[in-house]
Amino acid sequence: MPDRFTHKLVALAALLFAATFAHAQGNYEIQVYGAETIEPHSTMVELHSNFTPIGSRSTTDGTFPTNHQEHETLEITQGLNSWSEVGFYVFTSEQPGHGVQWVGDHIRPRVRVPDSWHWKVGVSLSTEIGYQRAVYSPDTWTWELRPIIDKTLGRWYFAVNPALERTWHGPDVAQGLGFSPAAKIGYDFTKKVNAGFEYYADYGRLGDVAPLHDQQQQLFAVTDLNVSPKWEINFGVGMGATAGTDHLIVKGILGRHFTWGHHSETD
Repeated sequence: MPDRFTHKLVALAALLFAATFAHAQGNYEIQVYGAETIEPHSTMVELHSNFTPIGSRSTTDGTFPTNHQEHETLEITQGLNSWSEVGFYVFTSEQPGHGVQWVGDHIRPRVRVPDSWHWKVGVSLSTEIGYQRAVYSPDTWTWELRPIIDKTLGRWYFAVNPALERTWHGPDVAQGLGFSPAAKIGYDFTKKVNAGFEYYADYGRLGDVAPLHDQQQQLFAVTDLNVSPKWEINFGVGMGATAGTDHLIVKGILGRHFTWGHHSETD
């Protein structure tokens, strides 16, 4: 079984690297992923919400300014088997003068190292492909490859997502492969409250780092509420550290886990 899984994992990675990668859709789904996948016969429904009190005020490359934009993203993730899942996103945006508008859709299959391998860290690999309207991103078709590594040590939780991105259709096609890492560190202050920090960045082209002025770097102070295995609750406040980053973002995630079949979790 491990050998067959390894072959599938390597084949998927080779397929993804052979294809063109894409620049990620920014500030619609602000999350550092853990390595776990949704169990088979289970569905996770999540609402990602964020608001930008202080963002860009001018039009760049024909896109709307981000100042006072509110984003609502619906994510539905279905478990396929004990080591894989597939997620689907619907992005929306609202701001004064434009109302509520559909931004785009993404699909995200993911596989992970199964528990039977007894690795000391959690490891999974996701790929995300999708479309977003040009008034929100000049790169309309994008692809992302996201390795995910996480570890729990006592009350501490660590996760890193060194994402690789590439534009499939848009002005950044010629930019090549981009590097946009994300990381998280959290501490269980109680059995139900974990607090810490999340870091998100876009350093530009891999092997040719963009000037600091053009990079995107954000640091969020976040809290996770572990009120039930069926619920995911995360909220935080993020500050942009560079001129190319929105300076203040407030975000939240509310998720509900549904289990279908002959067994169910306790509320």
